[in-house]
This record gives sequence, structure tokens and C-alpha cells, in this order.
Amino acid sequence: MRIVSGNLRGRTLKLPKDMPVRPTTDMAREALFNILNSRYYFDELEVLDLFSGTGAISFEFLSRGVINVCSIEKNPKCAELIRENAKGFQLENINVIRTDAMKFIETSRKSYDLIFADPPFELSQEDYDSIYEKIFQNNLLSPSGLLIMEHNKSKVFSGKELYLSTRKYGKVHFSFFGREEL
Repeated sequence: MRIVSGNLRGRTLKLPKDMPVRPTTDMAREALFNILNSRYYFDELEVLDLFSGTGAISFEFLSRGVINVCSIEKNPKCAELIRENAKGFQLENINVIRTDAMKFIETSRKSYDLIFADPPFELSQEDYDSIYEKIFQNNLLSPSGLLIMEHNKSKVFSGKELYLSTRKYGKVHFSFFGREEL
């Protein structure tokens, strides 16, 4: 898996074959960042990456020059792999926390400019709704921030108060939430 843009463009992430993750495809990552490029100056952003898996999304943000990324992953192998890749790329502005993402959003009180959440697709709609609710209840998203949730076609968010839109790229869907238009 390669980083698609930024100063790390073309660099390859180490990925063991036995990891229990579903990495976001290159096509979907590129499309997502094309949307974000028109909205943000990356060098002004603090990012939270929930359910980080391989860390590919974290590294895409870091490659584009964000202030820092907090990468949350409960699988010890995945968390260690993110740390190894960060060390290999000589990145210091990533904080990898090995914990359950749901517990993290229940207890964290820090606000982020952008939150990316890629929960396991097999979670229920209620679990996805809970992630959304806890992020906004605990004010984890800055007033001008954006929450992006990656999901499959079975999840629907159009009725949520801060819902902005959903974009589809193959089997991957991104739903966007925030207080400002996309």
C-alpha cells in the first residue's frame, strides 16, 4: 500500500499479511483527500484517526503536513506497525494510542479539527450512531471541524442533525458531518 500524495507520496507502508483490518483503498483515499484539499490548509489541522488499522489515513494526513495526528488502534500488532512505519518515515507528529476507540471517545476531552472514523463494517447501525453521538456530546470536534465516517452501503446517516453528505467510491462510503457546508 502506497501513500498517494504529499511529501511521502509513493512511499510504501509495511503491512503484514495476517492483520485483521480492511485498509481504505488507494482510489477511495485519493478521492477523499481531493475533497479535503478544497476545504482545508492541512498545516493548520489536528487530526484524530479512530480505528486506525494500518494507519494509512494517518500517514496520508501526515504526508500533507498536518500539525499532528492522534491515531487510535486497539490491536497491538496494528498499533506497533503504525509506530514502526512512523519511525521509518522519521515522523514525530503522530501519537499512536493502543486502546479501544469507543473508550477513547468516551473519555477524551481534546478537540480536533478533523476526525476520521473507520469502524469495522460489521458493527451495527446503532454502534455507528453511538460513535457519532459520543463525538459530538464530548465536543471532540472543533466548531469548524469535520467528522468523516467510513462505512458500507448498509449504514445510513442522512437523518443526523449535522449530516452534510455521503460519497461512494466502490464499496466504500464516506459520510461527512459538521457545522459548516462541505
